[in-house]
Amino acid sequence: MSIKAKRFRAQPAARLLNGKGQLGSVMRQARMLEQAQIRLRESLPEDMREHVFVGGYHDNKLSLITNRATWLTWLRYEQRRLISVLRELPELATLSSLTFKVRPVRPAFVPARQLRHLPEAAAEHLLDCASHTEDSHLREALQRLASHASDSQGIDEGNDADSSDTDNNTDACK
Repeated sequence: MSIKAKRFRAQPAARLLNGKGQLGSVMRQARMLEQAQIRLRESLPEDMREHVFVGGYHDNKLSLITNRATWLTWLRYEQRRLISVLRELPELATLSSLTFKVRPVRPAFVPARQLRHLPEAAAEHLLDCASHTEDSHLREALQRLASHASDSQGIDEGNDADSSDTDNNTDACK
């Protein structure tokens, strides 16, 4: 078995990111797009800033993406002004035109949350169990759990437990 010598040595990350290779050009392009996004946001009205994004730059054309067609109409109307604002950046001095795209943002699916409430009777049972418990950690946990009934008290006011039912459950806590 032979040991082969490596042809290339490891390079510092700074040289890779700022060099002449592919990674360096990708980083320069990303910085340029970030600067374009910042300049674009500064020149847009306050209510539009969160709806317009720089998509990419290719062949002296900058792509702008928005989530609504109404914003797209305004962007087309302001196209010349936006080009002149963006040309102030040295990287975009040769910008010839803007292309616009509408990409509606779909909200992430969030499953419906099932609201749970703790009836007052259950809270009384928990507090009764807590009063009969010797372990302090368990007692505090039961008291915290019982305190949740006060948050949902208005939802379940009509369900009062009989005192005899409460007495029967104290045996279960011992």
